[in-house]
Amino acid sequence: MEELAEVGVRLRAARRERGLTLVDLAGLAGISVSTLSRLESGKRQASLELLLPLTRELGIRVDDLLAPRDRDPRVRRGAVSRGGMTVAPLTREASAVRAFKITYSPDAPVRAAQVHEGSEWVYVLSGRLTLELGEQVLELGQGEAAEFDTMTPHRIRAAGAKPAEVISIFNTVGERLHLHTPLENHPAN
Repeated sequence: MEELAEVGVRLRAARRERGLTLVDLAGLAGISVSTLSRLESGKRQASLELLLPLTRELGIRVDDLLAPRDRDPRVRRGAVSRGGMTVAPLTREASAVRAFKITYSPDAPVRAAQVHEGSEWVYVLSGRLTLELGEQVLELGQGEAAEFDTMTPHRIRAAGAKPAEVISIFNTVGERLHLHTPLENHPAN
């Protein structure tokens, strides 16, 4: 299996990073020095029985020893429409930072301003956008961007009679509050 081809090399690198000798790590993990040496050199097949105690002692995961898979970089998550917004994910669900293309309909219901942990960044692709940020009411046009602390009460909506398309980036807390809270309880933009 290709995934196992570099286990020994990665195991040796992790051991050396921690300043451990073969004797040190083998003793901590309860395996023989010979077995560890053969694992690192690729002369012994890796098994969970051998790797679990080693990774535990090294403070890493078994996955950290496996070669990364070449995976399809395309994001294939469908757009969702609700509450006057169409939200198209631009990042994988597991990404630490979340990016979305959001289209705000001009006839969307006006909702209460919200506050949550994190930061948000908005870039206007087309149309005009109203950003209420604390006491400020700002209007952004195509090509304009805003970055703000989301602990400031904020609300975003289309300005005028045309939809506003934006790229919006926030952390997982922001995604949860903006996109997954039921509308009747949703204090979103």
